[in-house]
Amino acid sequence: MTDPSLRYHVDGEVVAAGSAGVSVHDRGFLYGDAVVEPLRAYGGTVFRWDAHAERLDAASAALSLAHGHSAAELKRRVDETLAANRVDDARLRLSITRGRDSGTLTPPAESDPTVVIQVTPLPPGGSDGDPVWDAPATLQTVKTRRISEDAVPAATRTHNALDRVLARAELRVSDADEAVMLDGEGRVVGGATAALFALDGEALLAPGRDGVAADVLRAEVLDVAESEGIPIRDAPVTPDDLRKAAEAFVAHPVWGIRPVGTVDGIDVGGGPATTLIRGVFDRRVDRACYDGSDGGDADGGEDGDATE
Repeated sequence: MTDPSLRYHVDGEVVAAGSAGVSVHDRGFLYGDAVVEPLRAYGGTVFRWDAHAERLDAASAALSLAHGHSAAELKRRVDETLAANRVDDARLRLSITRGRDSGTLTPPAESDPTVVIQVTPLPPGGSDGDPVWDAPATLQTVKTRRISEDAVPAATRTHNALDRVLARAELRVSDADEAVMLDGEGRVVGGATAALFALDGEALLAPGRDGVAADVLRAEVLDVAESEGIPIRDAPVTPDDLRKAAEAFVAHPVWGIRPVGTVDGIDVGGGPATTLIRGVFDRRVDRACYDGSDGGDADGGEDGDATE
């Protein structure tokens, strides 16, 4: 249930969460005709904002959604949302819809997009933060398949999330923390809400490296692995690869880097590589958000020292 004391940003205005809303004629509501980007703020700074802004631009272009807002304007609204709620550490959801329906599925030539920013306060992260989880994650492979990239660009996050909704619904049977989703050929493409990673003793397995399920946090983990000299295996990943992994972890805007305890009931667990990657990632958060820098650069270098 939404905390009524929270404040959301809706079409340029900060409003009470309990009264925030969009028109029933909005195309984002009617058809899922919208792009959305999950953000994570640490210490009042959005981690890797520049990378998120680039993803929003790419997603909008893929949908031919000319929203007309600069990255600077969207960032101003995000900062205003954090300030209005007097929170420094939070998860934010930035949505841009095509606006009101034109009376047909065909997108209008010109539109008046709707911009909504929602916020959920979280504990501080980084090296001194406390995990929001109390145990390693449990994963379950689900029957629901990810929508084909030939149908909807999979690297484009939109309001059309029905495949992920159905995947999460399947978890009610086992009460697992995250769903392992496959493509039409049975290859792992990621979790319903988190990026998945495993280590086979020699290399990091990163499902979806070809662009499926790509997101900013996932890209950051890959950059950390490369900076630390951990090989990345660019090959299809099967559910059996996850079950047999020497260690595994998930990357999620709320959880951060979280080790995996079991996959389909089979013990996997974290390990030294997971601990290393999590430690480096947390130190990058420290430098980008808690130590006074702008958090915008996405470059790495060894442990990030060269560029951050």
